Amino acid sequence: MKISILLPLKENFSPSYAGAVSLFINDTLRSSKFRKNITVFGHTNYKKKFNQKYYNIDIKKSFFSSQNKEYVKKFIEIEKKNNSQIVELHNRPIYLKYLVRDLKKKDYILYFHNDPLTMSGSKSIKERSFLLNNCYRIIFNSNWSKKRFLQKMKSDAINSEKLIVINQSASKNKINFKNKKKLITFVGKLNRSKGYDLFGNAVIKILKKYKDWSAYVLGDEPRDKLNFKHIRLKNFGFKEHNEVIKIYKETSIAVVCSRWDEPFGRTSLEAAANGCAVIISNRGGLPETITNGRILKNLTVKEIYRNIEDLIKNSSIRKKYQKLSYKNFYLSHEYVSEQIDKVRNNLSKIKKPFLFNSLTNLRILHITNFNERHNGRLFFNTGRRLNNGFIRLGHSVLEFSDRDIVSRGKSIKDFYGSDSLNDKLIKTCYHFKPDLIVLGHADMISKDILHNLKKDYSNLKVAQWFLDPLNKNGPDFQKNKKRILDKSDVIDSNFLTTSPDALSFLSKDKLNYFIPNPSDQSMETLNNFKNDCSNDVFFALSHGVHRGQLKSRSSDDREKFIKSLINKCKNIRFDIFGMDNIQPIWADQYFKNISNSKMGLNLSRGTPIKYYSSDRITQIIGNGLVTLIDEKTCYGDFFDNTEMVFYKNINDLSEKIEKISEDEKLRKTIGQKGKTKYMKYFNSTLVADFIINKTYDINGTKKYLWHKP
Repeated sequence: MKISILLPLKENFSPSYAGAVSLFINDTLRSSKFRKNITVFGHTNYKKKFNQKYYNIDIKKSFFSSQNKEYVKKFIEIEKKNNSQIVELHNRPIYLKYLVRDLKKKDYILYFHNDPLTMSGSKSIKERSFLLNNCYRIIFNSNWSKKRFLQKMKSDAINSEKLIVINQSASKNKINFKNKKKLITFVGKLNRSKGYDLFGNAVIKILKKYKDWSAYVLGDEPRDKLNFKHIRLKNFGFKEHNEVIKIYKETSIAVVCSRWDEPFGRTSLEAAANGCAVIISNRGGLPETITNGRILKNLTVKEIYRNIEDLIKNSSIRKKYQKLSYKNFYLSHEYVSEQIDKVRNNLSKIKKPFLFNSLTNLRILHITNFNERHNGRLFFNTGRRLNNGFIRLGHSVLEFSDRDIVSRGKSIKDFYGSDSLNDKLIKTCYHFKPDLIVLGHADMISKDILHNLKKDYSNLKVAQWFLDPLNKNGPDFQKNKKRILDKSDVIDSNFLTTSPDALSFLSKDKLNYFIPNPSDQSMETLNNFKNDCSNDVFFALSHGVHRGQLKSRSSDDREKFIKSLINKCKNIRFDIFGMDNIQPIWADQYFKNISNSKMGLNLSRGTPIKYYSSDRITQIIGNGLVTLIDEKTCYGDFFDNTEMVFYKNINDLSEKIEKISEDEKLRKTIGQKGKTKYMKYFNSTLVADFIINKTYDINGTKKYLWHKP
């Protein structure tokens, strides 16, 4: 991914003359993971430049057009050949209208380093709306600047995900606090806007009273003639940035007393990063630059004098501010660079075509029932399998167990716990900022909440997976159908363990896909084909995962089938749970019983339908049991008779069970081949990859056994 950074016309990208914008760009680029792909464009061709890829745009003065227009025009000519994906525009919103007109297929990120309401191209509501509509992201250096941008804007702008605050950064150097001198420092232009007149008058009084203290001034201003003279007041004029930092390391008290509304304030930030006790005015974004220090209530000579004197007299307070400022400082170049890279990365991963397993670093909020309240009874459920797959692909996954939250959030006022659930989801999204929400049977999440979240986070995708049977004559068909369709207008893609071809109620306009029940290498660890098993056929019913104990009169059509099968197979040893007063088994006990059986019956509720199976199939075949499955499920599309055992009816099934029980070599061959193939082609990593690729409508080179494009 190529990135172009366009500086303001007269911004010097040189260590000798750099302003705040150039310093910010240079400092953050050094730590950026994209630095090799970034070119900085500017118009000040000093021999001494920052050690970055820099292209000087040479333009000629003209009486007939503005330099800014010529500058942008020349950049457009270069950029058409350069063909970068992202153009980052710093502090010149007026440039955007020219760029958008002539560079249509670019993604723009606009940085505000100053007050938006004072800059050409962002003063009016109309201009700011244009910026909002044509930028991928707009980045502000403070919350104050962002608030200024949003003045009198509509609510959709206020809630826009496009507006981000990323503060400026500074170097946190090693500080020896013993080397701190009795020194007061002022850095900046020596004019009234910066409050130099206030500082000068205050510090002269301080120096007269406290003979062991000195003051340094670093800066110049040819337009304002503010001369303050004292034998212990030294004016160094303009200094290169590294010289300023050296002085801050020695400084005990730093004063930043601007009259004007500073958008952020690099000088106070650097003072804090170098262990100074900082005194600042309460203007603009300055209060956001320090975590510990003094904020002037009144911007007067008297107030500045009083605060300096208080820190001189109370050395313990002064030293406390120094150490806390340093300790709590977090806005390092590395940290801020990482925040900027996240913005770049989010854009690249959504827009950029990719091949299998190349889409990384998605933030995935996975909402399903993780059964935390059941104390690990279903630690092997599908939600956790998919989590493993997403993580192995390089994504960040946050679990959101909706039914557990509801269970904990019930109250007299909110009997069903829905208010607690929705409130928690909104707050979780605010903190986590997911790229993708994956729903699994999350029918307690309202479509209205999802709709609002998609409005708040413009790039948010929502995918849904569903495991329950969907055959018309099967159990809970109408209920399950409603659960699938309820959120159809906010779901980007559906993933079902039933073939969509067999479901007439699905909209053809929606992305509906079949997924197999995923196996997982961390869960399917048994190799039953190697075991000498004492039982022949294993089958377990649960009658619902929430029911820990078998209830009286709990039964379904599977029980009749099994009883008939047992009657037909007189010499076969069955290991059956969840019926005839034999309680369901869970957790590790489930796998212990599996480990002692040669075959596993994959019998689902209702009439067999194309590709449908409960998650039982992966627990059977994934652990090396011979898997017995009705041929009407059409799993013969994926497996042959040497990998699974397909039966036509109960008589056919009983004959095949008898045969396999007597042929140990055949049993072990089918068990091994079945497991090997299922684990290779139906594993959680591949299924998770399929969900992401289809949700983002990306066709990679990876072929999926269960999917024919």
